[in-house]
Amino acid sequence: MELFTAPWWSALLAIILIDLVLAGDNAIVIALAARNLPSHLQKKAIVWGTVGAIVVRSAMTVGVVWLLKIPGLMLVGGLGLLWIAYKLLADQGDKEHDGPVASTFWGAMKTIVVADALMGIDNVLGVAGAAHGSFDLVVIGLLVSIPIVVFGSTMVLKLVERFPVIINIGAAVLAFTAAKMIVSEQLLDPIYGGPGALPSAATLHTAAQWVTYAVAVAGVLGAGWWATRRNRSSRDADLIPH
Repeated sequence: MELFTAPWWSALLAIILIDLVLAGDNAIVIALAARNLPSHLQKKAIVWGTVGAIVVRSAMTVGVVWLLKIPGLMLVGGLGLLWIAYKLLADQGDKEHDGPVASTFWGAMKTIVVADALMGIDNVLGVAGAAHGSFDLVVIGLLVSIPIVVFGSTMVLKLVERFPVIINIGAAVLAFTAAKMIVSEQLLDPIYGGPGALPSAATLHTAAQWVTYAVAVAGVLGAGWWATRRNRSSRDADLIPH
């Protein structure tokens, strides 16, 4: 595809729109991962975490043709994202930071990059399709998305500090995203429906999809609530003099 032609500009616009649509999930996970850091490290974690995530996503996009050949990729990514959504909730109950600040900072960075890599599978496939094999379009589109994600993360972080319930909402969004990845897994087409599914089973496939969404969201929120309560009870018990 030639540079700066009408098809090139339309493809770039499509890529930016894809990044914009999916930036909300990225902003949520980056903000939640950085929320327990000292204030002087929060912005640093957001910026460098976003840059790291963009680098990982760019590398994934380059290898998208290879990734598409891996059976079970969407299922594994969805299950991994469910675990991260749970951990973001479970960590609420333990506000103490053991060890130096640097390890906490790098822990947030790791969470941001890993979560974005897992969540970015759908984004990678969409961007690669819109770019029609033009890597320069992929890079430009991802670079444009950096300030969008950074700004969104900063806004979410401020809201989280003021309204802690947003943490639960964010975890629910991540769980729903994970469920969508699982439902999109080709190996599970007999359960959720796909190109080769029978039209007569459409109702059952739709029901299976919505049950998966509900179980993922309710499971993450329930497990996170239980873990938070257990952590707080354990901390309170440690404060009681023996």
